[in-house]
Amino acid sequence: MDLSIPAGLPDSIRQQLLELKNDYDEGDITEKGYIKKRDRVLNNYLVSNGNSSTNSSVNATIISAPTATNMSANGSGSGSGSSTPSLPFSQQFQGVSNQINRSPVPSIYSNDLTMPALPMTDSYSLYANSIEDISSTNNYIPPYQFQPTLPATVNESADKQEVLQMPLEPREIPEISIDPQNSAVSVSKFDNLPSILRHRGKSTLVSSRTSALIVLDNKGKEVATIIWEKLYLKAEKVAQLIRDKSSVYRGDRVVLLYQENEVVEFAVAILGCFLAGVVAVPISPNLSFRDILFIFNNTQAHLALTTDNDLKALQRSILVHKYQWPKGVEWWKTNEFGSYHPPSKKADAPALQVPDLAYIEFAKSPVGDLRGVVISHKTIIHQMTCLRAILNSRDSHIKTPKSSLRAGPKNIFLSNLDPRQSIGLILGLFYTVYTGDTLVWTPQSSLAVPGLYAHVISRYHVSSILSDYPGLKQVTYNYQSYPHLTRNFSKKLQVDFSSLKWCLIDALTVDTEFQEILADRWLKPLGNKNSREVIAPLLTLSEHGGMVISMRDWLGGQERLGSEVSLGNDGNYDGDDDCSDPFKISTVVLNKESLSTNDIDIIDSSPSVEDSRLGISAGAFGYPLPDATLAVVNPETNILSPRLVVGEIWIDSPCLSGGFWGLGAETDTVFHARCLSSDGPLDMEFLRTGLLGFTYKGKVYILGLYEDRLRQRIDVPTAIGKPLQQATQLYRYHYTSHLVNTVMRSVPSAFDCSAFDIFVNGEHLPVAILESSLATPKQVGNNSNLPKQVDKNALNEMAKKCIDVLFEIHKVKIYCCLITAPGTLPRIVKNGRYEIGNMLSKKKFDLGNIPAVFVKFGIIGSVRNIPVGQDEEGGIWSPMVSRMRTESLSNNDKQYSGVDLRDVVIDDRTAAPLSDFESIAHVLQWRTKYQAEELAYNTIDSKGKEGKGLSWKKFDQKIAVVANYLKVKIRVKPGDHVILLYTHSEEFVCAVYACFLTGVIAIPVSPIDSNRLYEDVPAYISIVKDYRVKAILVNADIETSMKNKLIHNHLKQSAAIARIDLPHLYNTAKLKATNASCSDLRLTVRKDWIQPDQTVLVWLYWTADHRRIAIKITHKTILGMCKVQKETCQMVGTKPIVGCVRSVSGIGFLYSCLLGVYLGASTYLVSPVFYATNPLCLFLTLSRYKVKDTYSTPQMMDYAGSSMKPKGFSLANTKNLMITFEGRPRTDICKRNRILFAPTGLESTAINTVYSHVLNPMITSRSYMCLEPIDIWLDPIALRQGYVSLVNPENYSNALHLHDSGMVPVSTQVAIVNPETCALCKVGEYGEIWVWSEANASGFYDSANPKSLADEFDLERLSGNIIDGNPDIKYIRTGDLGFLHNVSKVIGNGESQMMEFQTLFVLGNIGDTFEAFGLNHFPIDIENSVQKCHKNITNGGCAIFQAGGFIIMVVEVENSTSLASLVPIIVNTVLDEHQLALNIVAFVAKGDLPRSRLNEKQRGKTLALWVTKKLKIIEKFGVAEDEKALLKFINQHASRRSFDHSDSLMGSSSFGSESHSRMRSINSISSS
Repeated sequence: MDLSIPAGLPDSIRQQLLELKNDYDEGDITEKGYIKKRDRVLNNYLVSNGNSSTNSSVNATIISAPTATNMSANGSGSGSGSSTPSLPFSQQFQGVSNQINRSPVPSIYSNDLTMPALPMTDSYSLYANSIEDISSTNNYIPPYQFQPTLPATVNESADKQEVLQMPLEPREIPEISIDPQNSAVSVSKFDNLPSILRHRGKSTLVSSRTSALIVLDNKGKEVATIIWEKLYLKAEKVAQLIRDKSSVYRGDRVVLLYQENEVVEFAVAILGCFLAGVVAVPISPNLSFRDILFIFNNTQAHLALTTDNDLKALQRSILVHKYQWPKGVEWWKTNEFGSYHPPSKKADAPALQVPDLAYIEFAKSPVGDLRGVVISHKTIIHQMTCLRAILNSRDSHIKTPKSSLRAGPKNIFLSNLDPRQSIGLILGLFYTVYTGDTLVWTPQSSLAVPGLYAHVISRYHVSSILSDYPGLKQVTYNYQSYPHLTRNFSKKLQVDFSSLKWCLIDALTVDTEFQEILADRWLKPLGNKNSREVIAPLLTLSEHGGMVISMRDWLGGQERLGSEVSLGNDGNYDGDDDCSDPFKISTVVLNKESLSTNDIDIIDSSPSVEDSRLGISAGAFGYPLPDATLAVVNPETNILSPRLVVGEIWIDSPCLSGGFWGLGAETDTVFHARCLSSDGPLDMEFLRTGLLGFTYKGKVYILGLYEDRLRQRIDVPTAIGKPLQQATQLYRYHYTSHLVNTVMRSVPSAFDCSAFDIFVNGEHLPVAILESSLATPKQVGNNSNLPKQVDKNALNEMAKKCIDVLFEIHKVKIYCCLITAPGTLPRIVKNGRYEIGNMLSKKKFDLGNIPAVFVKFGIIGSVRNIPVGQDEEGGIWSPMVSRMRTESLSNNDKQYSGVDLRDVVIDDRTAAPLSDFESIAHVLQWRTKYQAEELAYNTIDSKGKEGKGLSWKKFDQKIAVVANYLKVKIRVKPGDHVILLYTHSEEFVCAVYACFLTGVIAIPVSPIDSNRLYEDVPAYISIVKDYRVKAILVNADIETSMKNKLIHNHLKQSAAIARIDLPHLYNTAKLKATNASCSDLRLTVRKDWIQPDQTVLVWLYWTADHRRIAIKITHKTILGMCKVQKETCQMVGTKPIVGCVRSVSGIGFLYSCLLGVYLGASTYLVSPVFYATNPLCLFLTLSRYKVKDTYSTPQMMDYAGSSMKPKGFSLANTKNLMITFEGRPRTDICKRNRILFAPTGLESTAINTVYSHVLNPMITSRSYMCLEPIDIWLDPIALRQGYVSLVNPENYSNALHLHDSGMVPVSTQVAIVNPETCALCKVGEYGEIWVWSEANASGFYDSANPKSLADEFDLERLSGNIIDGNPDIKYIRTGDLGFLHNVSKVIGNGESQMMEFQTLFVLGNIGDTFEAFGLNHFPIDIENSVQKCHKNITNGGCAIFQAGGFIIMVVEVENSTSLASLVPIIVNTVLDEHQLALNIVAFVAKGDLPRSRLNEKQRGKTLALWVTKKLKIIEKFGVAEDEKALLKFINQHASRRSFDHSDSLMGSSSFGSESHSRMRSINSISSS
């Protein structure tokens, strides 16, 4: 907190600030009050002096102080040294209106300038803060302001807000101890309900013969009735059997499983448990079996009471669904027990031993958690005492008509609520036992019969009805539509409501509009003269036992609640203000705008007609429970709310439960919560109700549940200085009930609705889900064979109407609107009726499990945190942004590696200098001369058996035969092109060297795959045509394959279309061996063939999209590649070489054909076909021949891991297993294979990744680094701007995890270069990887068009020149992005030493990236995020690309049901993790996303199919407008910060304030 006084202020302002500081130091005001008052003083001064010259200097002074404070607090630094490098972003402009949360880094989000550093509380968790978190200080500052206010209104409301509203005190309860049924008996002598039941059941009392419970069916007929004596005897029988026949002890739990309409059986069971001294656990059979099993296990119940029908239904359900029957549970059918018969007439009743607990009520929270609430016997008695006092208080003010006075029970209760739980149990059953009245219960379905409910009220002369709004709305609106059906329901009985004294309505919020209809259009016309006094909504805690905490009463004592009211001589209120009338249900109209900021601004306290566009009507429940202490508390901070500010209702009363069953921590948080006042923590404990509301003149007004409140951030400009470019963050709050009511009134075809907010990308976004019959598929046309469809146009209009009306009336900008069929949203049971559970809907929405058929987004307007780069058009590589980045990192080193040149390479066996040879063919002839009888090549079959090996001499003879065949029989000339189409065999290697010796340009090609002829045949034809191939050399296997009818016909047809003649096939395996060597036939490499520009070999690479890349290889390149491999991996001729896959190019070609000759080592060939059959054969070969260095591919290792379990062999001699990656290495590959091969003794550091490229098979390698892969995590927000920022993954869940690709090998240098400016990048940013190496290929090869534009572009890639480097060095531009990173590690045991390594990290190919809003994105990261967001998305089944100004995500799904529900999950994932708004999401069926033979997604081919409209799309959804429209919205509505010149150079739109600390390591990339 800033206590400083800025310089340059007038004396009057300084004096005010000094007085504030003194008040704070003396404890007269809180820290929050000091901040508000200080801000108000400074704001008023700045606004009044906005044009003065002094203002700028004062403003700068005010701003600079907190910035410096924050810099030290944030601890920015490199992490490896004591110095603190300057961040490359502006840290100057800090507004004075947000002193609580200051950020030293400006926001990349152009309108998110004051985002709190800590994440906001999600709606799922109300009880995130406890008193332990805040009791350490009285000056608690919340991480997130529940009740923000505009600085402009501080002057008007500061005094009001700083006066905290103290808790409302309890009132006196009049003592009413006389038994209503027997004035000679005082009920106060009974301390529990079972003793009262025994009193009611005494046969000597007249009242014992009266009806206790009457149960009606849905037609109004009595299906069950029981008198008090019978009820007691049946309950006593249950108690007797529990005591005598069961193994249950006092205080044990007994489960009660009864249907809702089994009121009598349930009453007998629960009262029997009370008499037996056990704890009842009533549950509903409608619960899922999992919930029922949870309750049994949680309560450790071993006895369950039920009826015969319920038990049979449960058994059938268990058999059908194959559930496991609860173990150790004894089931009793209480309907077969009969009545209790005492041993003798004079015998006393069994001794009553009542434990503390009476019953445990299980209820689900708004988020679906099942929790048990414990209720004690004392609590029940307290509840009954309070309720009786409240219900009897009306008699002293309203005279009861004589017609209602009759013999028998004084009161008849009519209830249609669930009698097994909550208020239906408390007021329905327990209160009936307590007062001796009669309970008439009717099912919910009876209310649908017009006139039946009114008939029941008249027939039984009901004095009190207990219902809810949905039920009463049904009967009232039925009467409005068909009044004659009600009045003429019975010819014998006239409808008469004159006996009705209470209409108790269980509700969460008061429906004031309906209550007027209920009173004036149903109660009054049907005979109740006091219709408005009869209605009493009940505020009950259904999650915490169901007790009433607020309702209207005539008890008085309102002065203790802060409402001083003078009454007339008749005891009634004489004023005009309804809110002040203590005996009326008050209604107020609230200002919508104020309410959305949690302020209560009452427009009218005595409204006549509500205008929903001007205000929101809120009705009072009444005063709090008379013995309760009620407080309104900020739910996030646990501080008492100021007056007329919305907060959470906290209450303390002996009528409430003591806590949850078995949840100690939750009990302390919810039932024993403590709050803070301005003087510190209150010495009281409260129950947190989760209800948001306020109190006005002592009465309680509820707006909704905390979980049902939506919040949405808006930006409001504030007049601080000039120009007005600062925005104050403000949250608007809305309540689900208000939004749902608006939707149901204004949107046609809406069946029901749910609304909530989701926390995405640092902000809360409102979501609406509509149920509508339009979402039910219907038959289109008369053709029944056509599938049923929904009308998308009608659904779109409906969604648009919903979005528009909520914005028009409530200013809520809906982010996403889903439409689903009626009854598909998750429901919760309340009072026996199902209603939509908003939090359950939110959970299903987050999981993508809502069966939606349509979705519409409102990205523009609702999403405000879309980041924008410094150059929206040019992107991160534009000269301006590159210069800004370079200057911000000016103190850092440039990124380039050193070079380890090896001019001389010595053969380890003969000490001959291998560097003196001019070609690999010369090396071969030398090996043949000096190692003639040693093994040169051998093959290994799928069982690991050796073939007939070739010595160097025989190898040379076979080469001579093929070479002579080429010259004499085929008659190819030097420079001609020949395709080598072989399986992985010795014949292939011989053909390669034969081409070297004849000057023929060899083009190794992989065999044609019969399963992918659509790709391989066109590729084969194009090679023949483009390179004018003269001959095709094959072996026996390929010859047989090529003569296959399918392949042959396909080739023939394709060749005819291409108008070419296919060259002949020549099977070199059929050639007869001779004893003539190459020297005998004078086969040698001519001088002109070894020139630096003379091509001897063409490597063909195929991208994932099957695009061909041809690489030119010369003799010099071959020797350079072999040299780098030998010297880097310390390879020797005594260790054999193994070649397996990808032998036609790259590192596979080196190991299969060249390195054995270069080293003089034996080469073993394992066919990829054999590896596919038995991958163990390769690893057995490595083990048997003690191979030191070998290579593999990620696909090979994945296949090995899925198809074998290595055991029985040792790989201890294998020191270097290289896994080649042509881009970013997978972070799981090393760990997975380390675990896989652990039984073989393979060292963990022997598994190494290699960064390979088409122009260089080994640019970097981890070989012999003796280190585990280096893990780093990068801030993705920084990465999108071109920066490299290391972060702690524990603090950043979305951090990008990378593994290094190793160090540069010998004779190689790597530089990180800006791809546009061609200048070296600084440490702290990434760029393009440029390589100089002796192993670099000579270039790209295109014999057909040697001077084409492609060649000119390729020539530029091959001759990269760094503008600030050595102009004589020509680099190869890889097209891959990455950076160099220095790591220091301790090496060795004993005398260890610190070693520093410079490693390369590869991010991805620059051609795969795309830019949006001036920021750079890597598709692989986005696709990985989307792939993991839902189980319906296939592995690797996502492809993202840009087309036509749109960002399109194509998703492959397992099944095509409810795809609309997947769209928000995908969009939210991309928006939350990558701050990117998708434009279109399209779905394809499994198998329709183009993939390569290696199962790699073909992103380019997918794009081509999309553009040509050939992609097989199941369904596609529009999400947001194109980039230009979004950018226009951002530019129009964003509040930009102004920066001076130096700030602009350092990045004006960098990071969101919640991520400002992420950049603290921006300059520490070289740290460990």
